[in-house]
Amino acid sequence: MTQSLSMIALVVRDYDEAIAYYTKTLGFELVEDTVLSPTKRWVIVAPPGGGARLLLAKAVGASQESRIGDQTGGRVFLFLDTDDFARDHALYLSRGVKFVRPPSREAYGTVAVFEDFYGNKWDLVQRKRSG
Repeated sequence: MTQSLSMIALVVRDYDEAIAYYTKTLGFELVEDTVLSPTKRWVIVAPPGGGARLLLAKAVGASQESRIGDQTGGRVFLFLDTDDFARDHALYLSRGVKFVRPPSREAYGTVAVFEDFYGNKWDLVQRKRSG
């Protein structure tokens, strides 16, 4: 059996502001933006190089709106692997990304925690090569 995680739904306040942040600030690619109804779109963004995609899901109602920026109760939610930590860390800093934990070297690689536009915590990580 072969399985993979292909997409994660991320609750956002507004489609266009989310698209702007993920494409212009983080450098993700806009994969799809399809209008499904006057109030609903199917919006997918993905980091360059592949991996799981993000479905940007506009919050509907107070319950979903309360989860924007805190889908995991304050824990790191998403993990963005990079092949060049120093390059991406410097680029994100220059684009105003807020790092809430500075870079550190861990047994698995180099990592720093940042918050996205909504406050969700991400690990930016360059993993050590095995072997």
